[in-house]
Amino acid sequence: QVQLVESGGELVQAGGSLRLSCAASGRTFSTYTMAWFRQAPGKEREFVAAINWSGGSTYYADSVKGRFTISRDNAKNMVYLQMNSLKPEDTAVYYCAATRRMVVTSSTCDYWGQGTLVTVSS
Repeated sequence: QVQLVESGGELVQAGGSLRLSCAASGRTFSTYTMAWFRQAPGKEREFVAAINWSGGSTYYADSVKGRFTISRDNAKNMVYLQMNSLKPEDTAVYYCAATRRMVVTSSTCDYWGQGTLVTVSS
């Protein structure tokens, strides 16, 4: 079992940067693909980024490609999301998730954190 705790969300101006962190418990962390999702008010949860177990492969939603970077440190059981050039439409609760499935969706992730709120002001 994996427990996930996100941190780093806060209010930031458009064009600014934030780094979200996700601390994971459990000795099997390095065997999971890790992902970030987000959910804006009144909208469905959407995929943001994912990284495979080794960190060698990363995947991004088109809306964040070139602005966000996902990374992981298996020695520290941590996953990060570096967010640059933030836009008001990036405002959402951001969730960290873990899965061993090949396909990463909100339905295939087995473990979730409680979320951290990112607010981007215009």
